[in-house]
Amino acid sequence: MPIELRRVRSLFENHAKAENSRFLTREVANRMRERLAVMKINPIRILDGGCGDGCDLVFLSDRFPVAQVVGIDASLEMLVYAGKQTNGKVDNVCGDFGLLPFGRSTFDMIWSNLALHWHEDITGVFGEWERALGPDGLLIFSCFGSQTLEDLRKSFAGIDRYSHVLPFNSMHDIGNRLVAAGFSAPVLEREWIDVTYTSAEKLLADVRALGGNPLADRPKGLSGKRQHEKLLENLNARRTHNGALVLRFEVIYAHAFKEAQWMGEEKIVSIFR
Repeated sequence: MPIELRRVRSLFENHAKAENSRFLTREVANRMRERLAVMKINPIRILDGGCGDGCDLVFLSDRFPVAQVVGIDASLEMLVYAGKQTNGKVDNVCGDFGLLPFGRSTFDMIWSNLALHWHEDITGVFGEWERALGPDGLLIFSCFGSQTLEDLRKSFAGIDRYSHVLPFNSMHDIGNRLVAAGFSAPVLEREWIDVTYTSAEKLLADVRALGGNPLADRPKGLSGKRQHEKLLENLNARRTHNGALVLRFEVIYAHAFKEAQWMGEEKIVSIFR
């Protein structure tokens, strides 16, 4: 199911609308920062792939004050907002983080928070990130895994013939693609984040704020009243024993280094929680 990158860009053009999902991206960013804190690195050039509103750019420029920090995002509106956040301390580029306008070995570190799953060609993205990293450069990112929003996916089943939830990649598949792109012994961790709601309408509003549906086969018009009522009925049928609705996110954290020189057999380290 192909993703329309133009649609992804338009879904994030409205910063105010996307603000409702910041609780999740900020929580995941904090967990990424904890992982970065134990790494002994001193990068001089850093890229934030899919930098969005620039909160991580602020962190990266503060964490590595002598480094040149660059953000790339497809949404011009987000980059304008990011520029205000960073007070001109970083360089922002409007473009596709899977087709980088930078030369080989430009960066010492690439950071990306909850952006990878919005790109349909993660193999191509990893190839570009490997190309843009210098020898021994660090890649650290987070993304949603294959079980994310599974209850929502099931709630849509039978309502119409369209796909409403992204087909997120599995941790195993992501690890294999990292190795194939030339990264050394990637370490992948998986955690679950559950967000609870009392209202099905609020749950759906947050799903839309997280980015909505950019799939090419999505319904192009508004859903009918009966379809919406059926969706709410299906969601409410999945309430827990205490009456709560749950959005479950499988969050994958990964880091890997670009091999300075090919050393032979690779392996993937997977951590389940």
